[in-house]
Parts: sequence; C-alpha cells; structure tokens
Amino acid sequence: MRVGTFVLAAQFPGQGQGEALHRAVRSAEVAEEAGLDAAWLAEHHFVPYGTCPSAITLAALLLGRTRTLRVGTAVSVLPTAHPVALGEQAALLHLTSGGRFSLGVGRGGPWVDLEVFGAGLDAYETGFPDSLDLLLSWLRKSHVAAEGERFAFREVPVVPRPAEAIGDTDPAGPEVVVACTSPKSVRVAAERGLPMLLGMHCGDEEKAEMVALWRRCAREAGRTPEEILSAPHVSAGVAQIGDRDADASETLLKAMPGWLKQGLDAHVTVDGRTRKMRDPRAYTELLCSLHPVGTPQLCADRLAATSERTGISRFALLVEGSGDLTATEENVRRLGAEVLPQLG
Repeated sequence: MRVGTFVLAAQFPGQGQGEALHRAVRSAEVAEEAGLDAAWLAEHHFVPYGTCPSAITLAALLLGRTRTLRVGTAVSVLPTAHPVALGEQAALLHLTSGGRFSLGVGRGGPWVDLEVFGAGLDAYETGFPDSLDLLLSWLRKSHVAAEGERFAFREVPVVPRPAEAIGDTDPAGPEVVVACTSPKSVRVAAERGLPMLLGMHCGDEEKAEMVALWRRCAREAGRTPEEILSAPHVSAGVAQIGDRDADASETLLKAMPGWLKQGLDAHVTVDGRTRKMRDPRAYTELLCSLHPVGTPQLCADRLAATSERTGISRFALLVEGSGDLTATEENVRRLGAEVLPQLG
C-alpha cells in the first residue's frame, strides 16, 4: 500500500495566499521526511479553494527539493492547457527527476477559467478525449502532427523524448493518471489503459463500482488481464490523526467549513449556469465519516478497508484540513510514524 498527500494549498479564512502556498510546500517536504510515497498537487484558478494555479510548476519546485518523494499533479486541467506544452513539461520533469513525476490530468469544471484562457466551453464539454490523445502521442512518439479542429500543426520532433530516460527511469515516459468523476470519464481512461484518480467525495462502494466499470471497459478495449488487474488507481481522501476519534473530527469541523464556504462560493461558471455547491458543514462531516479521521488505529483500519473493498492500493490524502502549518506538519509526521507501520 502506498500512501501520499493531496495538496490543495487551501486558503483558510484570515490567511494570505503566500501562507497557504508555504504550508503546501512544507507539507510535501515533511511527507518525504515521514516516509510517505507521494505528494499529489491540485490546480485551481481565481478561487481560495486552492491557491496553486499551476500544479506542474509546483511539482518542479518540489521535485527539486526532494530526493525520494514521487510528485504528481492532481490534476493539471487539460482543457485550459495545450497538450503539447504540457507534454513537454511532463517529459522534462520525468527526465530530470529520475522518473519521480506523475502527470494527473482532468477536465476541470465549466468555470470562468475557460474564458480567461480562451479555451471555450467545447474544450470542457467535448474536447477532453482529443486533447488527452494528443498528449499521449507526445509522450510516446518521436514525431507528432495534429489535424483536429482545436489543434492542427505539421509534424514536429518531440524534444526532449521521455523514452530516452537514463538510469532507473521508466523508458515508457511519465505515468499518466486521469481524474474520473463519471462513467464517461471512466471509459475514456479505461480505453487508453490509464489509471484513475477518484475523488475524496466518493465512498468505498462508489469507488468499487468505478473500478469495476474501468475493468469492464478496459477488457472490451482489448487490454490484457495483467494490465487490468495491476492498474495503479489512486483514491483521494482526507486524513486527520488525533489521540481520540472525536479530537480528529473536531479539528476538521472547526476549520474546514469556513474554508469550503469561502472557496466553493468563489467559483464562477463560464456561461452563467447554476452549480449547486455542497453544504460546508455536512460535507466536512461526510469526509470525516468516509476517510482516515481519528486515532492511528482507526486511520489504518479505514485505509485497509478501502483497499480491500475497492482494490485500490494508492492513496492521496488531504492533510492540511486544520488550516494550521504546525498542526499540518504534525499530522503528516503522525501519518508516517503511527499509521504507515500498521499497513505493512
């Protein structure tokens, strides 16, 4: 089982954006010290829900500051990026980090981001599969051309080529993971043999159903049994460790609703559509009930149970739910020292 952190760089009420980003960086550095597997970095624009606008840029910083930690994007929002530019950056990080970089991609949402970056609503609603295929071509081939409606260009060489990795790096290039929130996105990932990143709002039953759907779609697409059974899906969640279960829950219930209300209310849709946001208090309570929030024993038990029920053995856990730097660092250290040893 591989346990990592999920880094949002969340801006809690009364905090500055620099403070949120500093806590994000420190949480990843402490994750390596604590023996965790990875740090997965979120990307958001124009909202305090998350203050990192470029997950791949922050990944570059953290890869330079660490030596063993895997660093991934969770996710780079593909509709607002050029797949070739993102592929070049991913290849660069793959090669220079010794293969420690994972590229997570997703559709994002119908937010004003699409207007600001000139992508348009179609890039979100229908363009994701074509953008993903262009990205994968860039990461796997030596020369690439495009003839699509959104991207069209003559054949050009891929520089640097991920397949020219040296040392112990993966000659196939960086790992690519797809954020999946619907059956449609599950099929997109499965048909290409790409592992899924499943959100922290999902319980074990829903995640198990998505894994089962992924396996059916992958089998129909001709993927081998070995590929299907060994796909390294990632389960996002929340982790907060306390001496008592109630202490851990209370920490999150004091801090997270204010952040969630401030962050979720700031989202603006590109076309004026109404998006119903979750009730912050109820959502925090839900997360506390689904994920490793409690004593070290309870946290270990919940992670083991999720892995058994879903078949997922990789976790990306939000550890900054207290909103406090010192408490976040302590939470990460306890995760490494008191929970990981119980997981084997």
